[in-house]
Amino acid sequence: MSSKLLRTCLLLPVLAILGGCQMVVMNPAGDIAVQQRDLIVVSTILMLIIIIPVMALTAFFAWKYRQGNKSADYAPDWHHSTKLEVVIWSAPLAIIIALGAITWVTTHTLDPYRPLDRIAEGQAIPADVKPLTVEVVALDWKWLFIYPEQGIASVNELAAPVNTPINFKITSSGVMNSFFIPALAGQVYAMGGMETKLHAVINKPGDFEGFSANYSGAGFSDMRFTFKGVSQADFDSWVAKVKSDSTGLSRDNYLTLAKPSEREPVHYYGTVDNSLFSAIVNNCAEPGRMCMSDMAAIDAMGGGGMAGIYNVVNRDLNDKLMPGRKPVPVLDGDVAASTVKSYVGSLCTPTGQGAGGSLTQANYSKPVEGAALAPAASAL
Repeated sequence: MSSKLLRTCLLLPVLAILGGCQMVVMNPAGDIAVQQRDLIVVSTILMLIIIIPVMALTAFFAWKYRQGNKSADYAPDWHHSTKLEVVIWSAPLAIIIALGAITWVTTHTLDPYRPLDRIAEGQAIPADVKPLTVEVVALDWKWLFIYPEQGIASVNELAAPVNTPINFKITSSGVMNSFFIPALAGQVYAMGGMETKLHAVINKPGDFEGFSANYSGAGFSDMRFTFKGVSQADFDSWVAKVKSDSTGLSRDNYLTLAKPSEREPVHYYGTVDNSLFSAIVNNCAEPGRMCMSDMAAIDAMGGGGMAGIYNVVNRDLNDKLMPGRKPVPVLDGDVAASTVKSYVGSLCTPTGQGAGGSLTQANYSKPVEGAALAPAASAL
């Protein structure tokens, strides 16, 4: 067998394994991803400056000082060489310093929370270009994209005009996921009760794959979406197509959408509740549930005092005994309180200072000794 044929046969398994690999990370279409690729390349080259000589010298020493080489140098009393020590320590030290400097600079310039100052190398953001805001929600197991300025939403399909900065606001309905479009930028985690951010730009038109890079359950493998980089005219047409859909993304429709489902097809919402994303972040998309921001406000004002114990709503008991009516407060000792789910309802918000505070009760009043209750001001 010829040496060329032998090499081909040895490479076949490698080519078979790598045949399904996509090199999109090394051939991206967005400026942020391009800079991240360059960082990977530069870091790899710097490390190879040490790795290649070490691997080569390992093979050289193994060959030179093999047992059968009787002419190899033999110096059993050798113990030190200043020149060798200088080479051994100075080269890695210089590379570590270089990598540290590069890491420091790129950690700041490629910070996903940092607004863009260019759309491509040597190309500043035009003064007449307005960034596009997209609110991203990771659901089980699909992606919801809300365009607050356009008043629309889509599931498992995302579109943006080329050379336009995109400001992503990212959260999750519960389980942590990772929002990742390799051609656009690095991954950013989507976490329940939190809002993370990503600033990016797409420079080339095309359809690019996005997915969750963090395992989140049974339907994780199909939690993928298409990111469309299009011209401004095509983006306007896409927005018009979405707006033509008669379905609106209300709170009730969102709660239905948020239920676990796999391989969710692409669909659109022509209108969106403009407070929905904030409600998702604050875990209060469900009607009657108090938002985390309001809980934090109560804590900041000194807490709800004794009146706060009436904030706990027994969801299951309320549905069974009082369908369609206001929530029933659940206290220790109430029927089935330990066997059914409860949550903090939108019952009161602080309006004053001090422990216990001055309270406004939205749904009902129940006298509590030592608590100052006032007429309802607003239902959260």
